[in-house]
Amino acid sequence: MVDSPLVINKLVVIGIGLIGGSLALALKKNRACAEVIGIARSQTTAEKALELGVVDRVYRSVAEIAGELGEGDLIFVAVPTLTMRTVLKDLKKYVPSSVTITDGASVKGSVLADVNAIYGDAHENIVLGHPIAGAEKSGVTAAIADLYEAHRVIVTPMPNNTEAHIERVRATWRAAGAQVLDMDVEDHDVVLAATSHLPHVIAFSLVDTLANDSNNKNIFRYAAGGFRDFTRIASSDAIMWRDIVLANKAAVLDSIDMFTANMARLKEAISTENVDDITQVFKRAKVARDQFVTYFNQSVDDAAAGSEGKVVYRVAPGGAAQGVLRVPGDKSISHRAIMLGSLAEGVTQVTGFLEGEDTLATLESFRSLGVHIEGPDNGRVSIHGVGLHGLKKPEKPLCVGNSGTSMRLLCGILAGQNFESELTGDESLSKRPMSRVASPLQEMGATVYASEGGRPPVNVVGGAKLKGIDYTMPMASAQVKSCLLLAGLYAEGRTRVTEPAPTRDHTERMLRGFGYEVVRNGATAEVASGGKLTATNIDVPADISSAAFFMVAAAITPGSDITLQHVGVNPTRIGVINILREMGADLQLKNEREIGGEPVADIRVTYAPLIGIDIPQAQVPLAIDEFPVLFIAAACAEGVTRLTGAEELRVKETDRIQSMADGLSVLGIQCETTEDGIVIHGGQLQGGEVESCGDHRIAMAFTIAALRADAEIVVNNCANVATSFPNFTCLAKAVGIQLELSPA
Repeated sequence: MVDSPLVINKLVVIGIGLIGGSLALALKKNRACAEVIGIARSQTTAEKALELGVVDRVYRSVAEIAGELGEGDLIFVAVPTLTMRTVLKDLKKYVPSSVTITDGASVKGSVLADVNAIYGDAHENIVLGHPIAGAEKSGVTAAIADLYEAHRVIVTPMPNNTEAHIERVRATWRAAGAQVLDMDVEDHDVVLAATSHLPHVIAFSLVDTLANDSNNKNIFRYAAGGFRDFTRIASSDAIMWRDIVLANKAAVLDSIDMFTANMARLKEAISTENVDDITQVFKRAKVARDQFVTYFNQSVDDAAAGSEGKVVYRVAPGGAAQGVLRVPGDKSISHRAIMLGSLAEGVTQVTGFLEGEDTLATLESFRSLGVHIEGPDNGRVSIHGVGLHGLKKPEKPLCVGNSGTSMRLLCGILAGQNFESELTGDESLSKRPMSRVASPLQEMGATVYASEGGRPPVNVVGGAKLKGIDYTMPMASAQVKSCLLLAGLYAEGRTRVTEPAPTRDHTERMLRGFGYEVVRNGATAEVASGGKLTATNIDVPADISSAAFFMVAAAITPGSDITLQHVGVNPTRIGVINILREMGADLQLKNEREIGGEPVADIRVTYAPLIGIDIPQAQVPLAIDEFPVLFIAAACAEGVTRLTGAEELRVKETDRIQSMADGLSVLGIQCETTEDGIVIHGGQLQGGEVESCGDHRIAMAFTIAALRADAEIVVNNCANVATSFPNFTCLAKAVGIQLELSPA
């Protein structure tokens, strides 16, 4: 049960059926509103709603309660989509703008059009929404108080909405036990067309088809459980769903076209007994379904912790830092294993693959490019390589989420293909610079276009004849280097990339592991076209960037002793080790060995007092991803720590220099930022509320800071931790960090 405080005064439900009635019962059950008023055109519905206690009062029209509603009241419109305009006319006439109005329609575009037609621009109080919940039965008698518990509700705010009205709608749904997510109207209708409207259309059509099969009257009598489960939604209200598919006609038709085209390909594969194609379809579907279940369960967990898709960490001060653990697989190597395994000839077996959102985005992109990939299953992936020239044109843009590595490296690979493709990402990635790879690729002859400001989406036309170049990078970037080396596999002549400072060399090492020659001459890496990649087995070591959080946890916490197993200690990645040692950390590498061309070791860290240092610029590119947590080490060190030459940190998922400085200042640490770095004065960390800006590494860094804080640290917007470290919270708790998820 959700035990919420009073969030609204009066709830007015227009349309007292399953959806509206269930919201009323939920708010009454959880004492979240003072009174529920029903509006029902049917006398029978009105009487039944009163009898069942769904409403406290009931009327036949909005006009009957004109004049008694005001600020703090909320109207929920739960009527068929195509009748919204009529209801809105009454609301415009009788309800003041101080009353919050929301709805439950499954299609938002048509409702928005109705709102604009009736209200014009004066609709600051109308906040559109859509609860993703339902049942086989409809009507007020089907209403239940827990319908929305752990279910999603999508809110689609409009620019004219005021924050007070938006928050009232969110709070109302949270009080009903729902997880509240924000989405814009257009995205909502496209997503729901594919995930809700299309399944209903298919279920209705399938049952209708079989019901009219005069040759087999026993279909329903002997139907198995799977048929009953799949066709359950065909019991939904027919008139309601007629209105929904007509209101969202364009998006529904696009989804039907996509489905029928895929079904036609499957039909052809079955007809021709194409075992490989059938197997690929079924395996892709199984993996996608399994991942959906994982994401769904995660979001249900998050519903208890956050709202509007946000996750908040509350970390109690102090705690231990002890234990033996293995963090997830290296993200950089996991990305490259999928990429090179796909371009190889033969089957590549990968173990230790990081099943994070970024690496899964790479995996799904190569599936979309025609590569058969089995897994991931507990870190195991089998990649059936298609060779350097075997990729196929994707049917839609390749969405890589938050992964800059995926986008930049894919640009190099796609530049050598003979088809056109488009790369897109999430809101955060869409702000990151891509001209740094587009410009040198254009020098090689590629046709690559970034969008305004050199940012995603990126279009790669393909079909161009590439030529090798000598390119000196203006700044150290493993992503740029890797992009150009991968493009060099397709370019005439030799491609040479010179870096101003050492960067991670996983691409060069892995190319050699796949049998492709890479020449290294000082700061220059060189490849030539004409070779081939041969499948191999890859054991992905634990990610040193993830291990760094626990290395710092032990380094700053008296009495600590943490051992991290099987960590990759590639010389181009150990800046965090070198910097911590220079600060005085007691850090030992044990059981050093080499696996698959990558050096690995167990890392033991015990507490020792840290001192502030001037971080050597040569170490900066070797620790570029680890600086957020290194800033926490600096805050706990005696004296001053200075970082220079790190301007790259300003164009990561966020401006990591400024974001960390802002958070450290909240926690009582004196710091000054510069164009390319920061100066941090060690001191006593205090408690406070800090903003991660949706950056996973900042979120985890401030979580570690609580070990030395004198009061609770609250870290906002932590959902993106899953992009690189899916089980961070579990491991943090396991070593003694007192971390809890909580509502935003």
